[in-house]
Amino acid sequence: MARLNLLEETRFEKVPVSVYPDPKAASLAVARRIADLIRNKQEKGEQAILGLATGATPVGVYAELVRLHREEGLSFKNVITFNLDEYYPMQPDSEQSYVTFMNRNLFDHIDIERANVHIPDGTLPMEAIHEYCLAYEQKITALGGLDLQVLGIGRTGHIGFNEPGSAPNSGTRLVTLDDLTRRDASRDFGGKENVPTKAITMGIGTIFKAREIILMAWNQKKAEIVKKAVEGELSADVPATFLQLSDSVEFVLDQDAASMLTRFDTPWLVKDCEWDRKTIKKAVVWLSQTLKKPILKLTEDDYNNNGMAQLATEKGPVYDINIDIFNQLQHTITGWPGGKPNADDSQRPERRDPAKKRSIIFSPHPDDDVISMGGTFIRLADQGHDVHVAYQTSGNTAVWDDEALRFIEFATDFAKSQGIDTQKLDTLYKDARKFIAGKKPNQMDTRELLTVKGLIRKGEAIAGARFAGLPDTNIHFQNLPFYDRGKHRKTLKYEDDVQQTMVLLQQIKPHQIFAAGDFADPHGTHKICFDIVSEAMRRLRKTDAWTKDCWIWLYRGAWHEFEIHEIEMAVPLSPKEVLRKRHAIFKHQSQKDIPVFPGDDAREFWVRAEERTRETARLYDGLGMAEYEAIEAFVRWRFEDEEVNP
Repeated sequence: MARLNLLEETRFEKVPVSVYPDPKAASLAVARRIADLIRNKQEKGEQAILGLATGATPVGVYAELVRLHREEGLSFKNVITFNLDEYYPMQPDSEQSYVTFMNRNLFDHIDIERANVHIPDGTLPMEAIHEYCLAYEQKITALGGLDLQVLGIGRTGHIGFNEPGSAPNSGTRLVTLDDLTRRDASRDFGGKENVPTKAITMGIGTIFKAREIILMAWNQKKAEIVKKAVEGELSADVPATFLQLSDSVEFVLDQDAASMLTRFDTPWLVKDCEWDRKTIKKAVVWLSQTLKKPILKLTEDDYNNNGMAQLATEKGPVYDINIDIFNQLQHTITGWPGGKPNADDSQRPERRDPAKKRSIIFSPHPDDDVISMGGTFIRLADQGHDVHVAYQTSGNTAVWDDEALRFIEFATDFAKSQGIDTQKLDTLYKDARKFIAGKKPNQMDTRELLTVKGLIRKGEAIAGARFAGLPDTNIHFQNLPFYDRGKHRKTLKYEDDVQQTMVLLQQIKPHQIFAAGDFADPHGTHKICFDIVSEAMRRLRKTDAWTKDCWIWLYRGAWHEFEIHEIEMAVPLSPKEVLRKRHAIFKHQSQKDIPVFPGDDAREFWVRAEERTRETARLYDGLGMAEYEAIEAFVRWRFEDEEVNP
């Protein structure tokens, strides 16, 4: 019976899928499977032939294999490896080379014979690549094929560097990289323009010959493409869908990467549900959006014909359900993000008392505050709250070199106009010009250049916060140490960052904290900054009474918004407030037009921000709510010991 239930639950999935709570648990499971394969082969006196992947996804697997070697005696003497791919052209000692990646994360720490390591050669002349690729295939075939192939998945759906359009029988070859793939790699190369346009990759046909294939994916950033690969139709547009043709494949996911699969995202379509308040709200919003009907117009037939008959039967009549969900959504909307004084707050997202709140907005980068919640920021100040902003990092990596030179030139010219000696500035300028002229892709700037770039962003942040209505005393620059440490090493500790944040929080004793809630990329600055704030609050809650009355609200950035069913506070903006927010964003001139790290979206930040908030307003309107110009959305973050509001 349990097996039948599982088949029903996973009937949309066309490949076997294993879901783990987090990347660590999943990585340990994959590492154990690899270790078991190696040991079984050792017992038989055979070699284990492994296909390996690079990128952030398999790092945890390799770390566990290294631990098993060091602490449990796992030997790699009988292991032969073939890596999936390598950029072309690429020197093996380059920081971005997959040779460097594999040595740093695995090979330098285990007892594998170096002759048994095979990574595509990115130094070959173009005319030699075809023969090289044939030889790469022949080596794998001569060894009897791959015992196990480890894969990640790119957001284009590529496996290896088999981009959209790749044939299912393709072999090892030189390919052209998709623009999205190059954008995703741009941070490692110091800009997309420095990312190679080509790569050498094993083909899909080569991968298919492996006796076992494990595709791993972590975090919400991969959820959409995972859904296409697991549940979508076979398509060369999503090369990973070809894995549906293999009898030897398994997708290993964490909960976030699996979150868009039907059994997790819309479980009422595949099984009976436990209809709690959260699930009911999500289902009714989904039904309204799917049918493009306001919530109060949904009928019993709509429920019955769309997998929600159980809800109608158990919790109906459906009109009562509709009214309840409509009211819940209506109560998220407030023009008083700091609470409305002298009002009944039983149906409002924020408390009325104290009437004047101390609020602090934590901004990971110097412009996240106005881009993400600029309208709410301005409104809090307009309504008389004691608003503070804390810029957690300097953002000094996101300024163009010529912009830094322009500011040095300005400082020099100004000093000369005032009769001030400019010898040091002249030297600084000369050294900066020389450094920039010979600067290599992704090379870290000199300390002086980083200082200049940090000051540029600091000045812009001050201008933006002043425009929002803050006095200078309420503008705080934390310059958290982790940000600069991250330029030197990958493994970081955050104790000094947490301590510094605790001091600031104890100084302000806020009633409200606003923090960035973009968790899709667990290695991103936003996630690190939030973890620092939450850890600081966890510690303070053990000793400081004021923390019990402090609420934490999460906002999201310019790219994505919370789902409607998740939103707990929706702050509507008038056309005039949208314009004021735009002008606050314009204070960040170094990020205007073409920012250094634009992400996937070619639009300017202010355009993204406006269109995102207008889309939220449009969605509320479609559900039957009032029609607003724009809406900024927030979700309340609670500690484990806090009760969730009914």
